[in-house]
Amino acid sequence: MARRRKGRRISGILLLDKPAGMSSNAALQKVKWLFKAAKAGHTGSLDPLATGLLPVCLGEATKASAFLLDADKRYVTTVRLGEKTATADAEGEVIETAPVPDISLEHLGEVLERFLGEIEQLPPMYSAVKHQGERLYKLAREGVEVERKLRTITIHDLACLDFDGINLRLDIHCSKGTYVRTLAEDISEALGTVGHVAELRRTAVGPFDDIDMVTLEQLEALSPEGFDALDRLLLPIDSGLMHWPEVRLNADAAHYLQQGQPVFCPGSPASGMVRVYDNEERFLGAGEINDDGLVAPKRLMLTE
Repeated sequence: MARRRKGRRISGILLLDKPAGMSSNAALQKVKWLFKAAKAGHTGSLDPLATGLLPVCLGEATKASAFLLDADKRYVTTVRLGEKTATADAEGEVIETAPVPDISLEHLGEVLERFLGEIEQLPPMYSAVKHQGERLYKLAREGVEVERKLRTITIHDLACLDFDGINLRLDIHCSKGTYVRTLAEDISEALGTVGHVAELRRTAVGPFDDIDMVTLEQLEALSPEGFDALDRLLLPIDSGLMHWPEVRLNADAAHYLQQGQPVFCPGSPASGMVRVYDNEERFLGAGEINDDGLVAPKRLMLTE
C-alpha cells in the first residue's frame, strides 16, 4: 500500500532569495516546513556561499522543475584577483598567490570577449559531478583529484560592472551547467594572474528574475498570519514555462491528452515544446509537437 504524503496539497512556485551560508537543500526544507507542503523541490543548487534566486517548486510545480533546470541563468559575481583558493571561492584556503598586472579596461574588455559564445569548461573538483558513483566534492575533501571531462557551455553575455584593479565585478548570462568558479579562474588566468569568486549572486533563472524574490525572514514574519498570506506569494505553475507558446484544446482533445494520447490542435506550432490549456483555461501541463504535428503530452499536471 502506497504511503500517503504528509502535508498540504499546495502547488506553485516561490522565488526565494537564498541567504549566504545556507545550502540550497536546507533553504528548500525550510520553505517546505513553513508552507507545510507535502512535496517540494528546487531548480538547481546554489553553493552555500552564493545568494539570490532559488525557485522553489511546491506540489505539482515540481513536475516543471526539470524544465527550469535546463534554463539559462544569470549571475553577478565578484572575482578577486591575485589569490587562488582550494575551492575556487572565498570558502577555501588560499593555495596560491600571484601579482596582479596593471590591467586596462580596454584589455579587460578584449579578454572578456574571448569567453563569449560556446566554450569548454573543466568541472571543478569541488562540484556535485559524479565520478564512479562518488561526488567530486567528497573526493576533493579527501585530497583526491581525478580526471574530469570537458563540458561545452555557452556564455551569452559577459559584462564588467566594476573593476578597481583587484576586484572584478561581472554580470554573466550563461547556459545551464556553467561553473562560475571555473569561469572566474579561467578569466583570471587570461588576465595574467590567479583569482577566485569572492561573492556570487544569482539574479535570473529562465523566465524569472530577482524582482519578486522573498527572503526566509519575510516568510517567517508572514507565517503567523496563516497559509493564505504565504500562499499569495506563490506564482502559478505555468509561470516557469511562459517562454513556450501556448495551445488551447477543446474538451474532447483535452480528455484524450490527459489519457496520454497525442491530439490535433488547429493553429499549433510546427515543432517544439508548448504550454497546454483546456477550453476552461486550466493549465494541463507541458506538451511537445511530435513528427505528425500532433500535441503529445510531455509532463501533465493534476488540475483541480
